[in-house]
Amino acid sequence: MQQKFYLVILLMAVVQISFAGNPDRQGEAGATQLLLNPWARSAGLSAMTTANIAGVEALRLNVAGLVRSPSRTQIMGGHARYFEGTGISMNALGLAQKVGSSGAFGVSIMTMDFGDIPVTTENLPEGDGTTFSPTFFNMGISYAHEFENKVSVGLTARIVSEGLSNITATGVSFDAGVQYVTGENDEFKFGISLRNVGTPLKYRGEGLTQTLPSPNPEVEGELSFFTRANQFDMPSLLNIGASYDFVINLKHRLTLVGNFTSNTFYEDQIGGGLEYVFNDMFMLRGGYKYEFDTDDEALPSVYTGLSVGASVQVPFNKEKGSNFGIDYAYRHTNLWSGTHNITIRFDL
Repeated sequence: MQQKFYLVILLMAVVQISFAGNPDRQGEAGATQLLLNPWARSAGLSAMTTANIAGVEALRLNVAGLVRSPSRTQIMGGHARYFEGTGISMNALGLAQKVGSSGAFGVSIMTMDFGDIPVTTENLPEGDGTTFSPTFFNMGISYAHEFENKVSVGLTARIVSEGLSNITATGVSFDAGVQYVTGENDEFKFGISLRNVGTPLKYRGEGLTQTLPSPNPEVEGELSFFTRANQFDMPSLLNIGASYDFVINLKHRLTLVGNFTSNTFYEDQIGGGLEYVFNDMFMLRGGYKYEFDTDDEALPSVYTGLSVGASVQVPFNKEKGSNFGIDYAYRHTNLWSGTHNITIRFDL
């Protein structure tokens, strides 16, 4: 009864939040690094695993799944070639550690590498021979708790930082989520996650100053002028998802997932996917995401369309249930040549 009470309360909150978006503000959010997913298993299903995601990957999409990690300790490292052809990449590291019989802590770090970008000026539009590279970084600390093996809830606090050597913006965001599991073999799962709710960001630093000639003709020389930057909000969103496991026999399982995303600053999205698992060692997955078009003049999201992925998982200590896995995913993009994800996973 207590589990249903928590679920009803959260659903009431979701109804309030899901209609809080303002279409007139589309494209005004910043810190879009928070929308990127560096993990390959969930990327193969276009990040539509709100209901059944577990372990380290849950730290990105639905923190409630942190406590449902398949092992006592899980360590993952991820790399993604973001928008093939741009030279941009993502790197991530995550740890999930169960505590007691019903809790789990998690830590996740993600950085972006933009490569070396030539420095150009008004006087040297072709470049002055030097380069720079922006710094995008976020780190989250999470905790999740499970109630009677049916309902789990979680919360993440994340530091977000981005900028250059002479200009930076730093803020704090929060994620919250819930997962509900039911069925004779826990085959049906339902999940809700609210992500990227936090403090507005604002760029500050010496990079906002300009040296210009004095506007007063009686004063010779140049003066330094400081430009004020507008603050911007984080890209908050709400995910609602469900999944169902079709267990054919001990060696074959097929999982169906569906997900709806309500974006505060972007178009809403809906989609679904399938994952096939053989002997808990080989996995194939694929998904399709559709974006609602409410503005004919707006460009569609680059991540609408198909996604595919595969995994290989090998036990290296059967007595302890330890596994080593490699995950790969490809996501189609409307521009450039897609995104490639690869993840190395240790279950200890």
